Amino acid sequence: MASPAMESFDLVITNGVCVTASDVAAFDVAIKDEKIVLLAPTGSLASANATRIIDAEGGYVTPGGIDAHVHLQEPPMFGKGTTSDNFESGTRSAIAGGVTTIVPFAPQQKHEPSLLKALAETHDKARDNSYCDYGFHLLVGNPSEQALAELDTIPQEQGITSLKIYMTYTALQLRDDQILSVLLKAREKRILTMIHAENGDVLNWLTDQLEARRLFDPKYHSHSRPPILEAEATNRAIALSSIIANTPILLVHVSDPGAAARIRQAQTNGQPVFAETCPQYLFLTRDDLESCSGFDGAKHVCSPPPRDRASQDAIWTGVKNGTFTILSSDHCPFNFDDADSGKKACITEEHPVGRFRHIPNGIPGIETRLPLIFSSSDRLPLTKIVEVSATNPAKLYGLYPRKGAMIPGVSDADLVVWYPHDTGRSITITNGALHHATDYTPYEGQTVNNWPRFTVLRGKVVWDKDNGGILGDKSYGQFLKRLPTSLDGIWDTVDKQGPFDVSAF
Repeated sequence: MASPAMESFDLVITNGVCVTASDVAAFDVAIKDEKIVLLAPTGSLASANATRIIDAEGGYVTPGGIDAHVHLQEPPMFGKGTTSDNFESGTRSAIAGGVTTIVPFAPQQKHEPSLLKALAETHDKARDNSYCDYGFHLLVGNPSEQALAELDTIPQEQGITSLKIYMTYTALQLRDDQILSVLLKAREKRILTMIHAENGDVLNWLTDQLEARRLFDPKYHSHSRPPILEAEATNRAIALSSIIANTPILLVHVSDPGAAARIRQAQTNGQPVFAETCPQYLFLTRDDLESCSGFDGAKHVCSPPPRDRASQDAIWTGVKNGTFTILSSDHCPFNFDDADSGKKACITEEHPVGRFRHIPNGIPGIETRLPLIFSSSDRLPLTKIVEVSATNPAKLYGLYPRKGAMIPGVSDADLVVWYPHDTGRSITITNGALHHATDYTPYEGQTVNNWPRFTVLRGKVVWDKDNGGILGDKSYGQFLKRLPTSLDGIWDTVDKQGPFDVSAF
């Protein structure tokens, strides 16, 4: 490569402090042909031959965020509720919040025998409608013979190496024998299995008990989902994965310290068990739901629900000590003031404050995830923030080092330039300032001390907060074919244990 003085670049970011999962250091970043091509001493590229130069003014420069748990433009699987964000609005919101890659779901419903059909339909929705890069998880609602057979070829041919299953929700819940069949196929094909762990049968029983006492308000959503339901299902998921010769699993959106403790125990014992948590379990509590009057509590209805303050502190500890591998948004948005397909679809004349069992479950959060967590550097080191929000998701979902890193010649030029951190900046989150298509945010009124100043996707500035906002276009995002997880060389370790052998029991 020619010397920096002679070389021409597409973009240079100068005077920034680069933060990766392992280091914090002052470097200039040079970008060409969508890749990071050079890290140079700070200020040394300020006069480089470049199409554009951004002066970071001492602000942090991080890899673009990867949000690996996102629901967009999904069909109504839980009654009347339909997600309010499509791929265009959801990814527009993503880049405004510093997210350059998402991994949403291709949902197979219980009545559908094929995964490939669901996948094709999701491709059609996303194609030329994404401001950021994206991959897909399969959402397996019906592990039919056909669906399991399709998993033989999907990872190699489609580049999809993860799937999600549910232990709750009537529309999606799998029985234990079905879960075992999915885990067996996933182990054979090096597919990471994501599990929503709540005991659906007990949940339904508790809901019936609450309704028998005429307790319908949104606040009773959390009463129907006590922490033990999550802890029990988590323990069962770990036990089932151990039966299938310790196939790797990821427990998604963990909220309960009891569940986190069981995960930590499995990890200590050497099981390939990973965990994800979300901002709602770090920045919201049960009080946010129960303090609301009337139907307003529906704005905080998600599953599992946020827990009490002590649980919130324990989840923070789990992020810090590595129990949680990744931090995702679980962006699952429904409009609040929508009586047809939003939160208010459950309101009737008989139930003027709705029935909590029919409130569409989920909250928006794709744009606020990084500003919230980045403003918590008093609780987490900056390197840990990058690790759980970008680098580990890239490794876990087969995108590293193309994504989630800043390796010259290897990594895509996906970057976030933050404001200088010592300016005393304070930003109040308001829904009117966000870029999703949802009519509320559960974080309304919370303050953060930073926001992405620039978001760069493959060398292109797609978000400039001070000069135009959204600069990207909805056809720029690319579909990413993914490899099996590379985190900790886990598949090589698992393979050394040998294949599943029922006669071993």
